[in-house]
Amino acid sequence: MTVREVAATPRRPEPAAPRETRLRALDGLRLVAALMVAAYHYGGRGGDVTAAWGSSPKDQFPTLHQYFSYGCLGVQVFFVISGFVICMSGWGRPLKSFFASRASRLLPAYWAAVVLVTAVFALPMVAYKAVSPSDALVNMTMLQQPLGVDRVLGVCWTLWAEVRFYALFALCVVLPGASRRRVILFCAGWTLAAAIAQAAHQPLLDVVLMPEYAPFFIGGVGLYLVHRDRRDVYAWGIVGVSFLIGQHYAVRGLWNVGDPTAFAHRSSAGIVLVVALGFLAVAAIALGLLNWANWHWLTVAGALTYPFYLVHEHLGWVVIHALHIGLGLPSAATFALTVAAMLLLAWLLNRYVEKPLTPRLRSALAKAR
Repeated sequence: MTVREVAATPRRPEPAAPRETRLRALDGLRLVAALMVAAYHYGGRGGDVTAAWGSSPKDQFPTLHQYFSYGCLGVQVFFVISGFVICMSGWGRPLKSFFASRASRLLPAYWAAVVLVTAVFALPMVAYKAVSPSDALVNMTMLQQPLGVDRVLGVCWTLWAEVRFYALFALCVVLPGASRRRVILFCAGWTLAAAIAQAAHQPLLDVVLMPEYAPFFIGGVGLYLVHRDRRDVYAWGIVGVSFLIGQHYAVRGLWNVGDPTAFAHRSSAGIVLVVALGFLAVAAIALGLLNWANWHWLTVAGALTYPFYLVHEHLGWVVIHALHIGLGLPSAATFALTVAAMLLLAWLLNRYVEKPLTPRLRSALAKAR
């Protein structure tokens, strides 16, 4: 075969992208992850929530507090979902459109949550201390974490991780144009670079490459490649390696059996199991095994997840104190009603903040030069 004939030989085409429909099971999984985090914040840890209950959550939930303590792993599940969704939404999209989509998705509810929590904590009858006006203003930028400013929202540290992932994905994949090969190289390169950063012990590399969280984002990206082509061996390899590294970081950060002062003792097997279930749940969605879960209310659940996640912790303390200490309701009823109240608040934020402002902000950013 001549050189000309080789050049003329058509390459094996990439599999066509699946026709993207609303993955409602993914919306449901988002809410499950958010409820896991809420269970952790309300009954699976000590700290400020102790003042809300009037005693340690151990006393309120003598058995359940042990299970609630695993709820913090909902964050890792969120990161896997985020990797999947960001790869899906960034595929075939120009950089400006990608930026407009992400900014308009995150900022309206976030701004509203910062204002709301700051205002509530400033009330004289609320026992919790509000951040200073200057720090509250810095919080509006979503850069309070790297700037060392007091946080208005306790959960906003995860948004800082998300923003860094968006930036890496935008620069390495969206800007040059997404393709299977480029995404695979991005995943492989980030995995190797994160391992090097871990070994180098350089703070700057840790901030940029996020070794402890990278495997979860990368695993989600790999699962989107599986969604495009379930026979993609490279994609499955990315997912497998990401799970193996991710469970290591989760166990290293959360295993505390040897700590006699720990609020609750998480076993390494329990941590690995929760991480594995998170990966398996997203994998089942990627493979279409949960397409039967196509109920409309799951879309509503997905829409409520982000505002719920933003407000549930700090405002939840206020509601817990009002219900349990103020009205004397039992612990179980207080827990359930607090979750319900935060979901109602999330619906209000979605209805009156996100729905009117998100499309306007997206359009303004997309049209701007």
